[in-house]
Amino acid sequence: MSRLAQAPPRRPAPAAGGPAPGGGGRRKAARSEQWAAWGFLLPVGVYLLGFYAYPLYRNLELSLRDYTVRSFVRGDAPFVGMANHLEIFDDPAFGPALGHTVVFTVVSLAFQFTIGLALALFFAGNFRLSATLRALFLVPWLLPLIVSSSTWAWMLNSDSGVVNAALGVLGLGPVNWLTSPDWSLWSVTIANIWIGVPFNLVVLYSGLQAIDPAVHEAAALDGATGLQRFWHVTLPLLRPVSAITLLLGLVYTLKVFDIIWIMTRGGPSGSSTTFATWSYRLGFGNLVPSFGPGAAVGNLLIVVALVFGLLYIRLQRRRDLA
Repeated sequence: MSRLAQAPPRRPAPAAGGPAPGGGGRRKAARSEQWAAWGFLLPVGVYLLGFYAYPLYRNLELSLRDYTVRSFVRGDAPFVGMANHLEIFDDPAFGPALGHTVVFTVVSLAFQFTIGLALALFFAGNFRLSATLRALFLVPWLLPLIVSSSTWAWMLNSDSGVVNAALGVLGLGPVNWLTSPDWSLWSVTIANIWIGVPFNLVVLYSGLQAIDPAVHEAAALDGATGLQRFWHVTLPLLRPVSAITLLLGLVYTLKVFDIIWIMTRGGPSGSSTTFATWSYRLGFGNLVPSFGPGAAVGNLLIVVALVFGLLYIRLQRRRDLA
């Protein structure tokens, strides 16, 4: 028998463009990975819809209808369009509340970031007990806000506060921190700065730890002083962390309510009223609640936070493309 006759028959080659061996298995694996991805995304999607999308929709719907207590329960409030928004713009309290919100937010962010950065640079030296001191600085951030606000209200009390007692020892007169229109806004701002400094410290300290020490060593070898290294090396490399720190601080400060409400309730005479406290007072603080205008003020806070968030995303994309 010849060698050709003894050879086993060859399998026909697959047609051009046909499925490769094992293609069905790869498709099944890819499909299972897609189902796994959707399985992980589903809880997050349900959470975002239930706790973010629906409240935003509900707040928008409240601001577009004329709700009373009866119509709020029955759900038959008439549609009024932008009338609630126009009402808050015409309200005499809008201008002062806007000014207080801007001052409270800008001053809080400026001092929180500056003090947090200074402390982060201080702790970057990793000296003895630095970890313990950093942990102690986190206490204001970890305390419940009602505890921190009540403590500051007691410290700044006009009659029995420890701050006025210290001023008396120095020979200075007592200050009506919480009951004077000239001081109430600054009092709640000081308390908010104290609460927000630890957050800035933690985030900025993490950003400093991510900077390669070799960069500072190279700048020092080139003759750069400490201030020059900070200004031309540290700050530019810390810019992404600084941007997200300021953005998160802005969003948090815009919606600060409990600190102001516990310490001054927005008074006296509205001297410490911000958009957050004004929205609450309109919706729940009056004998005749104004749910629609209160929700409209809340929409202003949402729009401001959204604008700055989109601005941050745009700047970040431009930086990534540069």
